[in-house]
Amino acid sequence: MSNLDHDLARRLTELRRARNWPLEDLAERTGISRATLSRIERGDTSPTASVLGKLAAAFGLSMAELFGAASATIERLVPRDAQAVWTDPETGYVRRTLTPAASGYRGAMIEGCIPPGATVAYAAPPVPDLEHQLVLLEGSLRMIIGPDAYDLEPGDALRFRLNAPNSYHASGTVPARYFLTVITP
Repeated sequence: MSNLDHDLARRLTELRRARNWPLEDLAERTGISRATLSRIERGDTSPTASVLGKLAAAFGLSMAELFGAASATIERLVPRDAQAVWTDPETGYVRRTLTPAASGYRGAMIEGCIPPGATVAYAAPPVPDLEHQLVLLEGSLRMIIGPDAYDLEPGDALRFRLNAPNSYHASGTVPARYFLTVITP
């Protein structure tokens, strides 16, 4: 398990305890079993992107804020070596935090890379009206946002406010790599 996974485990435990929620309460709020939550908090397993989305929603944080808080000290310059990289154990989706969420900033930037044929889906937005601006760099990407579908090719840009379930599907034969800027309302 990576250092980022351990930082996330510690962060999730701190968030739950700060709200005085026993594991049973968090399980009820997220639909994630108490046993799975316990294993995540102990660092015995890495959460999937879907699970992290549910946890972020329960805590009222964007995914960028959840990862940003787990990152090292926030500086203006974030060298590539200092950028946190997390891999979804279920899909192989790789998330690199380019500019982490930080106090005094409303935006964060990530680089995502989804293996061909893989889908990363979120049942609900973690924070209502979260602004996203995505640029596809390589591959093909099918975005589903609520009832709307968008097929992106390299160079295409998509901006949206997230208020519905959503998914990212690498629809081509090569990984879909993109930059995503997330701006909190």
